[in-house]
Amino acid sequence: MTAKSSTKSSKRDSVTKAKPARKPAAAKKTSKMDPARSKTSAAVKTKSTTAKPAKARTRKLRYKKGQEIVYPLQGVGQIKSIEERAFRSTKLLYYIIYLEVSDMTIMVPVDKADELGIRPIVDKRQANKALKLISEEYEPVPTDWKARYQNNLDLLKKGSVLDIATVVRALYHRSRIKELPILERKLYDSALKLLVDEISFSLQKGKEEVEELVLSKMEVN
Repeated sequence: MTAKSSTKSSKRDSVTKAKPARKPAAAKKTSKMDPARSKTSAAVKTKSTTAKPAKARTRKLRYKKGQEIVYPLQGVGQIKSIEERAFRSTKLLYYIIYLEVSDMTIMVPVDKADELGIRPIVDKRQANKALKLISEEYEPVPTDWKARYQNNLDLLKKGSVLDIATVVRALYHRSRIKELPILERKLYDSALKLLVDEISFSLQKGKEEVEELVLSKMEVN
C-alpha cells in the first residue's frame, strides 16, 4: 500500500508540474503577431515615402525637346534638351535653347520661362493676321526719334507677333519720309528679321520668300 500510494503521489506531482508548461505557447502567439504588425507598419512607411517622388515625375512642362519657341528680342529658338543643373545649394530644371539668329545656346530656368516672355511660335491664323496688319494704314509716329525708339523697343520687349509687325510697319514708313538714325535703323532690321523668322516657321515657307511678301505688303501704302 505504501508503494502504491507513493507511486500515485509521484504521478500527481508530475501532472501538477506539467500544467504550467503551457504558458510559453501564449508567448509564441504574441511573437508571431509582432512581426506581422511590424511588416504592416513598414509597408505604410514605404508607401508614404514612395508617394512623394511620384509628384515630381508627373510634373507637366509647357515646352518639350525639339520644339521651336520665340525669345523676345532674340528670335526663334529650338529647345535642344531639358536638364537639371546645380544652382547654389539647390537643383533647377532648365530649357537648353539654341538661337539660330545669334548662333548661341542659352539656359533658361523652366520656372522663369513665362516671366522672360518665352512663348510658342504663332499658328498660321496669327501669322496671316500679322501680314494683314502691316498692309494696313499706319498711325503717325512721334517726330522725336528718341521717343520713337523707346516706344518701339518697348513693343519688341513685349514680344507678340502683332507688336513686332507694328514696329516694322511704323519704321518702314518713317524711313520713306526721312532716313532713320543708326540706332533706329538697327532696331528696324532686328524687328524685320524677328517677324520674317517667326512667320516663315509658322507658314513653313522660306525666309527670303516671306521677306519679299512682307515688303510687298508694306509698299502698297
